[in-house]
Amino acid sequence: MSDVQRLIDRQDIHDCLLRFCRGMDRFDRELYLSAFHADAEIAAGPYVGDVPGCWDWAMPMHRDAQVLTHHLLLNHHVEIDGDVAHSECYYQFVARNHPWEEGGEETVMLAGGRYIDRLERRDGAWKIALRTNVIEWSCLPPSLPPPFGDVPSIGGNGVSARDHGDPSYVRPLVNRRAANKP
Repeated sequence: MSDVQRLIDRQDIHDCLLRFCRGMDRFDRELYLSAFHADAEIAAGPYVGDVPGCWDWAMPMHRDAQVLTHHLLLNHHVEIDGDVAHSECYYQFVARNHPWEEGGEETVMLAGGRYIDRLERRDGAWKIALRTNVIEWSCLPPSLPPPFGDVPSIGGNGVSARDHGDPSYVRPLVNRRAANKP
């Protein structure tokens, strides 16, 4: 395999992992599923099974318990052998949680671990065939409210949404402040 092809494959694999993360954070089921082959298996926390079932297991927790989530990819190692690759990618998971009780305050959850994947290139596309999510740590640090009240017009360029209303889906992308100037 040429060095250029190896770099292209590494980038395609990394893009696949990013589709998973963005799909989870934006509640975009189609994007999430696009990171996996249809017959893929996943082990995430107590869930072990098919990928659509993992979505069905995880989404109520993310929707009902958390105001927002960030799945962040960190160190990434990948070994490519033809049309099969093995990947280890460190991650951090950050969530802003709804209050646990009526009148309570929001909390923040941090967790970290590794996505250990077997990816396969089928019909020219790299996708995950098998995933093991190794959760290695978690904590609930003290939280502070977002600075919405302290920073005038903080949402002037758009406000985060967990669906296609998020500014990242706007095409063509425009700076809302610039577009609204007289």
